[in-house]
Amino acid sequence: MQKRRCKNTSPFLLYFCAMSQATKYLIIIAGPTAVGKTALCVKLAQLLDTEVVSADSRQFYRELAIGTAKPTTAEMQGVKHHFIDSHSIADYYSVGDYERDCLAVLAEIFTRKNVAILTGGSGMFIKIVTDGIDEMPEADLVLREQLMQRLDTEGLAVLQAQLQQLDPAYFAEVDIHNPQRVVRALEVCLSTGQPFSNFRTNQKKERPFTSIKIALERPREELYERIDRRMDIMLANGLEDEALQNIAYREHYALKTVGYKEVFECHDGLYDRAEMIRLLKRNSRRYAKRQLTWFRNQDDFVWFDANDESGVVTWIEKLLTNTL
Repeated sequence: MQKRRCKNTSPFLLYFCAMSQATKYLIIIAGPTAVGKTALCVKLAQLLDTEVVSADSRQFYRELAIGTAKPTTAEMQGVKHHFIDSHSIADYYSVGDYERDCLAVLAEIFTRKNVAILTGGSGMFIKIVTDGIDEMPEADLVLREQLMQRLDTEGLAVLQAQLQQLDPAYFAEVDIHNPQRVVRALEVCLSTGQPFSNFRTNQKKERPFTSIKIALERPREELYERIDRRMDIMLANGLEDEALQNIAYREHYALKTVGYKEVFECHDGLYDRAEMIRLLKRNSRRYAKRQLTWFRNQDDFVWFDANDESGVVTWIEKLLTNTL
């Protein structure tokens, strides 16, 4: 048996890394923007001699670095990160595509490691890795291209109205401001002649790993201060230039979110730069609040203060001990 090297960790985790283990473990570090997920994941990856997989719905895109708070090379500290700069903003990349690709990456990691780390603030992307999504009809690429062209020429509101007509049940629960989800649902409705909601069973899928779900939090004022400070750094690093360089893709979901849409609206003359900065910070704080609400509504996350690194490590040790 080839021993794996763990770094600066407890005797138990040192033993766990070195042993041949039939069960594989996916440690999930979730939480709102700016809470400190990256720093903790890097430390855990170093302790467990493993790799980090991103579940952030915008860090895939090579063109978006500043506004997505993508970890820098220095912040990664030599730890391999997957799904960072893996796609172009010009690519169509669905949650189903991510599920398939992420499971393939995890399978490869688990041929070499006992543990992998999944992290991000996108609850839906984390959920599809652990629970899966429903099997859907294969994509009709011609129809998808037609719908994407309509999105560009007619706008999202027209597609929203058509989806509401064809599948009012799904329209009532989907994020209708997410063009990728609207397009995918319409694609299924039009290609099959059935509502998209008919294919949704919400049955949890079996996975070849055990998930350890951890969520991070901070006192509200501390978190909001970190968000405001991060936004100041983004602006100083060129957020506005990055947004305007990608303005041709402003209807893409990744650019209709906080950090970019405010820059576009300022560019359109809807408000001045001072108001843009105020909105960037306010909307980022509101986004963090929505993330916290989503994760708190999931009953299988254990919450830790983001500064409690030793508590997280102790909890992981306890779970691994109980499941061995």
